[in-house]
Amino acid sequence: MPISARSLAFVSTAVLAAAGCSGRYGTTAIPLEGASVAAYSGMHDRPATPWIPAAQATFAIQYGGRTLDTKVKAEVYDVDGFDTPASTVRALHALGRHVVCYLSVGTWENWRPDAGKFPKSVLGDRDGHWPGERWLDIRALAVLAPLMSARFEMCKDKGFDAVDPDNIDGFQNRTGFKLTAAQQLRYDRWVAKAVHALGLSVAQKNDGAQISQLRASFDWAVLEQCYAQGWCGSFTPYTDANRLVVDIEYGTPKARFIGKVCPKTAGYRETALLKHLSLDAWVVTCPH
Repeated sequence: MPISARSLAFVSTAVLAAAGCSGRYGTTAIPLEGASVAAYSGMHDRPATPWIPAAQATFAIQYGGRTLDTKVKAEVYDVDGFDTPASTVRALHALGRHVVCYLSVGTWENWRPDAGKFPKSVLGDRDGHWPGERWLDIRALAVLAPLMSARFEMCKDKGFDAVDPDNIDGFQNRTGFKLTAAQQLRYDRWVAKAVHALGLSVAQKNDGAQISQLRASFDWAVLEQCYAQGWCGSFTPYTDANRLVVDIEYGTPKARFIGKVCPKTAGYRETALLKHLSLDAWVVTCPH
């Protein structure tokens, strides 16, 4: 879920003096489905065994706040891809954590450094109540592929282990475009293919309506409000294969989260978190 507070830069307290990262951030895109590979340069081969988090792995997610809380006892950290410098990724690796690169691939965000590269033709309606954010026309793959590929290469260059691509369910929203389920599948599969080509694993972010078609393309999953909305059980194809499924709940009383959400998601072998909608450092985890 997009959070405007993500734009606040934060770094590990262990690396406050560090900044930036190296890398070209990619000027070429992973080929579109059906396009000639010869039309693109800079291709990467996917390693045979990219890192994929196991079912019920402990998980931390933080996009807001002035500093990243590195004291959370989590095997996996999900942080903002733009705001998090390579030095923080290295610091988390030194602590034995794997690090996931959050990006929105389905919306335009006016505060991102590459916002000016998106032509007005692909910008749709505002994304609900999220300031500065508009849906993208995911049908325009020829336009979006180079831009998103550059973002994925940024994640690779910073040393991230995986990508958490948000807003891959535009066809279910009021985007300003007449998107179909088939067009969404084409785009989502391209996203997964492009991330895999860089040797990173990729999470399915929500879009439970298309899990049967997307499971073969994605490696694990990050969900929001699946308990509150009653669809956590749809993602057992991942946990049945020992792949991580994370459910993030918002606004649930702590007692209800512990007493109801935790037992329910544990039955699906999913990892549940209770977070503020701003996705700051505050978190409630399930007892073990």
